[in-house]
Amino acid sequence: MSPDSPFRHASTDRDEAPQFVLPLVARIEKTAPPSLTDALETAARAVLTVLADERSTGDGPWARAMRDWQDARIRKVVRRARGAEWRRASALDGITVTGGTAEVRVFPPVPLDGWPKELARLQVSGTDLTDPAPPAAPDPAGPVLWLSPEVEMSAGKAMAQAGHGAQLAWWELSETDRKAWAATGFALAVRTAEPARWAALMASGLPVVRDAGFTEIEAGSCTVVADHPALRR
Repeated sequence: MSPDSPFRHASTDRDEAPQFVLPLVARIEKTAPPSLTDALETAARAVLTVLADERSTGDGPWARAMRDWQDARIRKVVRRARGAEWRRASALDGITVTGGTAEVRVFPPVPLDGWPKELARLQVSGTDLTDPAPPAAPDPAGPVLWLSPEVEMSAGKAMAQAGHGAQLAWWELSETDRKAWAATGFALAVRTAEPARWAALMASGLPVVRDAGFTEIEAGSCTVVADHPALRR
């Protein structure tokens, strides 16, 4: 684990502190929704982009909120927007990350009960997406966020979990490896692992997302393994 990682497996006093959430908004137009895999990958890259942004570090305007949020409970909520909703969300301070068909806007963390009204009114449900064809095999030399074949999730939940996986990998990397990843535009793939691969990944020592159980799935469920080349043993 990188020495500057804020992640801790055990409970800390910060669990009793005010909790924050990282809002992500996916653009899902009725006539042209994004493909599932592209949405998952774009959400993961959006999380990495805000982590690396200069506004999130040092004395940057988002730094305090980012520090308060980055504890053992890295909550993320994905909501959907279209049309005027998307335009209103895009006017708020944040970063829009685009993929092939997907657009995801990430915002600095907000208190659990302190969402801006433009985001609070957006729906969490309705992010059921599909792929028009099975995604290609990922580059074996590149980062892959492997989704569990054992846990069923909505597209929105899976986007948040992919973001968790990307963040755990980021925390574990050295500063040199972080800069190298950023230089690629945070190239990565998100794929669902076959059962045999999943078993091997769980035994690999790579970062594993264990869900806190706030929504959809049982607490402690392992949802993502972050397979970054620099972290492979």
